[in-house]
Amino acid sequence: MSTPVPTAPLVLDRDAERLYVLKPAGLPVFAPHGDPQGDCLAARLLASGEAGAGPWPPGFEGGLAHRLDTATSGVVVAARTPEALVRLREAFAAATLRKFYVFESRGRVDFTERLVTAPIAHHPSRKDRMVCPWPDRPTPDHTPHRGKWYPAWTRFTRRGAAWQAEIHTGVTHQVRVHAAFVGLALTGDRQYGGAPGAFHLHHARIVGDGWRSPWIEPAWPG
Repeated sequence: MSTPVPTAPLVLDRDAERLYVLKPAGLPVFAPHGDPQGDCLAARLLASGEAGAGPWPPGFEGGLAHRLDTATSGVVVAARTPEALVRLREAFAAATLRKFYVFESRGRVDFTERLVTAPIAHHPSRKDRMVCPWPDRPTPDHTPHRGKWYPAWTRFTRRGAAWQAEIHTGVTHQVRVHAAFVGLALTGDRQYGGAPGAFHLHHARIVGDGWRSPWIEPAWPG
């Protein structure tokens, strides 16, 4: 489903509290549950000797403060100290960070920019899918879903032949669901109605209060 991105350099940049690490497409951030010794970004970071000194709580090995889907490439932020990790986790929980993604879509739309604030919930029966409210339903709760609705904010901007998505919230599959909602299903994203082809979704930058990662262009072929 994905095309690997070159892994060097592993650490793209750093500041006093954070490392900015490149995750290639196809590599999980943390080891899969069924293979705790499997290859993953956390294992590579720890093996490189560049990770900050822990101890790190379970699920944040190497100080890595968040995840990207395995098929997604791009920047992942790692804290350099346990105290910095606490601050990063608080920022993610408060939805104060700005995250920028680049993706490809064959959808044809009549806009160059669109803000989407439709909430997102789990699919009523499929664990691998999320849903937005159906536009023709009077309220979100008239759309079949499971659990609660999560607030979601995404701004789409045309970027040459590709698209940029800026998000402040971090709901599961947010970019993919909101893109499909406005007619921009990601190419290769069969779960959400994307056209056939290679799946390319790349996290290019993350911005916090007084700090930002470098902008990393996707390394897609062609």
